[in-house]
Amino acid sequence: MFTVRAQWVRRVVVTSMAAALAWVVADSLLAGGGVTAAIAAVITIQVSLHKSLREGFAQILGTGIGAGVGVLASDLVGLGFITVMVTVALASVAARALGLGAAASINVVITALIVIGPGPTESTAAHRLIAIVAGSLVGIGLSYFSHAKTPAGRTVDEISELATAAAQLLADMATGVSDGVDRAEAATWLARGRALVARVPRVRAQAAEARDYSRWFPLAERSEAEDLYTRAVALDHAVEQVRSIARTLFDTTVDGAMSATLNARIADALATASYAMSASVVELRDEIDAPLDPAVTEDVRQAGAGITEQLIDEHHDVAPEQLEHGISIATHLSRMADSLDQSSPAIREVPDPGPPTEELVLRLPGQRRRRRRHR
Repeated sequence: MFTVRAQWVRRVVVTSMAAALAWVVADSLLAGGGVTAAIAAVITIQVSLHKSLREGFAQILGTGIGAGVGVLASDLVGLGFITVMVTVALASVAARALGLGAAASINVVITALIVIGPGPTESTAAHRLIAIVAGSLVGIGLSYFSHAKTPAGRTVDEISELATAAAQLLADMATGVSDGVDRAEAATWLARGRALVARVPRVRAQAAEARDYSRWFPLAERSEAEDLYTRAVALDHAVEQVRSIARTLFDTTVDGAMSATLNARIADALATASYAMSASVVELRDEIDAPLDPAVTEDVRQAGAGITEQLIDEHHDVAPEQLEHGISIATHLSRMADSLDQSSPAIREVPDPGPPTEELVLRLPGQRRRRRRHR
């Protein structure tokens, strides 16, 4: 009951301890400040559980901005709908400008409203703001203990789990193709491939957290985090190829079956790709910055080339649709190999797109570019 949910149990225990400790700390500093501090600790630790501690400090800053404006508005016009409207608006803008996510932005608004809200006589806005800061700092401090591993360690786990699942899918497709592709089975492969792609944003987000964490935390290895982020990008590309192969195999069941000899060649190539994917996991677990054995990915490329040679030999007997599908599988295998050994320029030379332009607050999209052109 508990061992399978060990990480969840750990989070519950740490969150409970953070709330209790925040109560004790704030209540010893301020009379009646324990409840406000406990709320702030729980809200903050939920932000920093999955993110670096930077988000926790950003939340405190966002709360201070929103609450400060709210207190000022309250002094000018009194506590009413105008003050609430201004506080919510400014806290929301501050949270977005600080790069906090949707959930964290709501937390900033909530804590800002707690500061300006009515309460006991001794519970002034300044009193509650101090309690929130104390509770948030407790939440930030204890969030370090919510995970058994560092952000880099969690990134290694995420990459390994996704790569292992992709290797298993490739192995299952290899076994199925050797026996002849069945449409129902191919549909299952495609569904699993789509599920793998759906897990990619989680891996990329964890890798981005590890990279951001290494930029400000002195004990984190920045080069290691950068390498993990590159690996996450490479795995993104490789998993996309796995899903595309599953889609192609499904299409072969619609357009007509491949020959037995071609199926055997494809099965061998998929088994080779599965081994290469598994080898990348072993290599990552052993040493993060160790390069994958070039012979492993070269085998994948040769296996893809073998499919192309087989198609050339059988081109008189292969339907145009099947010729297209076979070439597609060979191409996807080659791209997968380029992703696994990170030899493709698409992995390292293409810059990150950054946040969507609609999330920008402090400047309009393309504004800097136009300014540079003007100069």
